[in-house]
Amino acid sequence: MASPGKKAYPLRLPPEVLMAVERLAAAELRSTNAQLEMLLREALTRRGVRLPAPGEEA
Repeated sequence: MASPGKKAYPLRLPPEVLMAVERLAAAELRSTNAQLEMLLREALTRRGVRLPAPGEEA
């Protein structure tokens, strides 16, 4: 079940990519979902896409 205010989205990843994200998440004490969200936000920021901070109104 998705968190309130978040949309669930099925994501297919190659096993090696998912394992790398899981290792990184564990090293940074995050859940895999939180790690994926952080990585996506970082990638979007590097491409010049301005997003509101988590919890900030859009």
